[in-house]
Amino acid sequence: MTILLTIALTGLITGCFILLELSPYQLIENLSKHFNNKPLTIKQKILKVQVKKKQKGLKKFIAETIDILEMTNKKNRFATLCILSLVLFILGTLLSISMSNMIMIPVLSIGMALIPFWYIKFTAAFYKKQLNSELETALSVITNSYLRNENIITAVEENIDYINPPVRDVFKSFLSQTKLINSNVNIALEGIKTKIDNDVFKEWVDGLISCRDDKNLKHTLSPIVAKLSDMRVVGAELEYLMYEPVKEFITLVILLLGNIPLMYFLNKSWYRTLVHTAIGKTVLSITVLAIFISLNAVIKLSKPVEYKS
Repeated sequence: MTILLTIALTGLITGCFILLELSPYQLIENLSKHFNNKPLTIKQKILKVQVKKKQKGLKKFIAETIDILEMTNKKNRFATLCILSLVLFILGTLLSISMSNMIMIPVLSIGMALIPFWYIKFTAAFYKKQLNSELETALSVITNSYLRNENIITAVEENIDYINPPVRDVFKSFLSQTKLINSNVNIALEGIKTKIDNDVFKEWVDGLISCRDDKNLKHTLSPIVAKLSDMRVVGAELEYLMYEPVKEFITLVILLLGNIPLMYFLNKSWYRTLVHTAIGKTVLSITVLAIFISLNAVIKLSKPVEYKS
């Protein structure tokens, strides 16, 4: 009966959206704009500048996801991500109700709602790895051209066709800035420094600005670019170790969840105790909670090797 009522409530909400011609995407975007565009008092603005509070918990988790979407130029998909999270939240609730396990409702619903955000964080590791590889190629060819002609604009123009996105878009904006907006090259270099979240790239830009003041410093650029090569070599050597926790986690989850149906065939009394008693339902809920906590820890561990200054 509870499942039928939940399905009826979901249908009622869906019908209201259809009758009122409302889009879930627009609703979420409008709500986010309402909370984000709240006017701040002068006191709040001063405190915001002076005291930077570190975000914690779910707020930090969502902020990290938004940063990743911005980095991959997919910020417009955040509304889709929220809707998918809501669907999984409802699905987790329905699954818990179907098992007559009220204790598992908050665990399974919240855990499944966070799965899309965990997926974004996990795929960000592959994006960063690809970005570092492309950045190594781009900085290497541009640096070689700059050492030859001592003109960064000419060096970028010579190699822009051999650079792939997203690094290519950054250097194209640099050329547009210097040719069409402001001829001050140093300002244009400072502008592109924040467009790629990579410490080696920022160090390379700072070194390039110093080289424009003193040409004798141009040979310091090659060692900076070499750091990206070192990161790639170390990353290749440690790749197996980095993804070993993911493999072990998947194996253990399969074994853990596979024991539940196996228990039905081996000892039905144990199975009934696990599924139909209050203690068994509590154990199942704790198990699912441990799986989600472990998943979050595994995703944090599976990050590419990066140079930190």
